[in-house]
Amino acid sequence: MVDKELKVIVKAKELMKHTYVLTSNANRYPKKFRHSLVDRMQIVSMDIYELLLESNRINNKTERYFRCETITKAIMNCDKLQTYIELSMELKLLNPKSAEYWSKMVSDVKFMSIAWRTAEKK
Repeated sequence: MVDKELKVIVKAKELMKHTYVLTSNANRYPKKFRHSLVDRMQIVSMDIYELLLESNRINNKTERYFRCETITKAIMNCDKLQTYIELSMELKLLNPKSAEYWSKMVSDVKFMSIAWRTAEKK
């Protein structure tokens, strides 16, 4: 299971970096979106990474429930980020190709996290 855990954490780190690169572009996200949508997107992407990293450090034998709950929080944050990406596209801040690529990154982290949580519950 170590390989999957590390891979999902690596993917979450890539997602966080991608989120920062895209949302830091002032031409893509004008100033009026900086303290609302952009801040939320950046914070949520960091939270996904941090929660998965924390989950990996929790003892799965003695604190399995807490570990699963922490993974669940990361999954919920993936859903939030996905919604913010959809909103960005609806507001014409992202083109469909960029939104699709970014959404795929989020989905990869989400489904890897779900698989990890499922394995932990067994």
